[in-house]
Amino acid sequence: MGDERMSLDVYLTVEEPIDVNTEPAIYIRAGGRNVRVTRAVWDALRPGREPVVAIHERGSSRCVYSGNITHNLSRMAREAGIYDALWRPEEIGITTASQLIDPLVNGLNRLRNAPARFQQFNPASGWGSYDVLVGFAAEYLEACVSYPDAAIRISR
Repeated sequence: MGDERMSLDVYLTVEEPIDVNTEPAIYIRAGGRNVRVTRAVWDALRPGREPVVAIHERGSSRCVYSGNITHNLSRMAREAGIYDALWRPEEIGITTASQLIDPLVNGLNRLRNAPARFQQFNPASGWGSYDVLVGFAAEYLEACVSYPDAAIRISR
């Protein structure tokens, strides 16, 4: 059995809660990630079906970022030199977002400079891809830059 249903979940949390006010959201699982989509995209993908809509109440939260990616991309991440930083940061002494910035920048540069090299590790199942890993790492990097003092929490 593959890792199609297994994922890495990452969270950045801050000590002082921040105000949150997000719009209702529809999420789908696509390419090994949870992806937020518009109602129009949902209707195009699943005509005639009603989505489950996540309602986020206005309030405060310590979580400033959360991301999710399939374990099927762990081999590609390992080849790019970012597996430990993403999947096992605590084992290499990474506890805050600022400590992830350099490893993610370096890994993204490796990925972007040699796409063909890394695309060979696209899962045969189609669950996850080079583009998904690059997008996930770039989004995570952006959050780390925005919240450098945030603590890292992961679930594998």
